[in-house]
Amino acid sequence: MTNINYQYEGLESVTDFVRWGGSLFKQADLYFGHGTDNAFDEAKVLVFWALGLPENVPENYWQARLTNQEKHSVTELFQRRIETRKPAAYLTGEAWFAGLKFIVNESTLVPRSPIAELIQQRYAPWVEADQVTHVLDMCTGSGCIGIASLQAFPNAEVDLADISTQALSVAQQNIDHYGLNDFAHAIETDLFTGLQGKKYDLIVSNPPYVDEIEMNALPEEFKQEPELGLAAGKDGLDLVRRILAEASQYLKDDGVLIVEVGVSQYFMEQEYPELPLYWFEFEHGGEGVFAIQKPELDVFQEELTRRAQ
Repeated sequence: MTNINYQYEGLESVTDFVRWGGSLFKQADLYFGHGTDNAFDEAKVLVFWALGLPENVPENYWQARLTNQEKHSVTELFQRRIETRKPAAYLTGEAWFAGLKFIVNESTLVPRSPIAELIQQRYAPWVEADQVTHVLDMCTGSGCIGIASLQAFPNAEVDLADISTQALSVAQQNIDHYGLNDFAHAIETDLFTGLQGKKYDLIVSNPPYVDEIEMNALPEEFKQEPELGLAAGKDGLDLVRRILAEASQYLKDDGVLIVEVGVSQYFMEQEYPELPLYWFEFEHGGEGVFAIQKPELDVFQEELTRRAQ
């Protein structure tokens, strides 16, 4: 790694430190993709967190001078970001998703799914939001998709399902943080195995979907995340096959399945050309999220079951 000079003599303001942090990150050739997409936004996240500033502050705050202790704290964060390659969210212990702040740690992926855009649209026109009473967030991680979805559904409860005990512990912290224990339930289960007898209006899932080649080429920042939440076999579809094969049993008659597969969309279209999948287009970036309704899954049930075996 290039030798980095962490001396901050002459730097005084919030603006100075954000600009300097961005320059350090570019010099260190860091990778961004966990809530920010460039060095200066990443530096802003760390500076604002260290100073206890909200995301949006009046313009004059940018010229506020840091105390010596604040300068030291910010510089230490910059150094940790560069030397550990941990995404900013793991250094601060928090991330924003769909307008809400979530607790995160190395047991969960950093929230970044384009499904946030569907939540803001109340999943229209796929469900009647006011009629939705039961939602499943499969492979929930921090619980961000399921908890944020409650914003769209005023009459709903959500099950947050994951195989990882450590991830569910984080999800429970987020349930507690928002006071949602009556409406959100963390459930340890290997996909649907622990959900017998349940029926949902909507099953939404951001499962592991990274294929073998992509896993081997991941930047160091992504290798800080739990492999359990990323790797999904040679073509990235190991879990998706099972979800497609089993979801219909857990959907109400007019229920909908929405799944993110990211760049594995290519493999989905190769393997399931006959499935009437609707692929979303996102205004704010992102790809590889499909929807399919229960009656359509039922038509292809035999073939979906065969391919999952």
